[in-house]
Amino acid sequence: MTNTKRIVLSSDHAAIDLRQAVARHIEAQGWDVVDIGPTTPESTHYPLHGQAAAERVASGDCHLGIILCGTGQGIMMAANKVKGIRCGVCSDTFSARMIRQHNDANILSLGA
Repeated sequence: MTNTKRIVLSSDHAAIDLRQAVARHIEAQGWDVVDIGPTTPESTHYPLHGQAAAERVASGDCHLGIILCGTGQGIMMAANKVKGIRCGVCSDTFSARMIRQHNDANILSLGA
């Protein structure tokens, strides 16, 4: 069963600070945040982080996800390889609303 108030966040090393700020904002909105890292600034391989977050959503462990990398593009492509994931990159609220409403997106990708 999917928890509708649980959201997974993940990023590569380029987006740690933004991910942590987003996590604080989401928690203030009443969501349970599952932040799966990374926590250190050493270079990381973004596809692993996109896949890990996507698997949490696809399994039903989390209802939605937010993933971040330098541009948002690479990590989005990795997440979309997981069956059942519909992820898009957005940099404005209109696009974010539209991918959720019209494409049933379950993961949002952001560029740092």
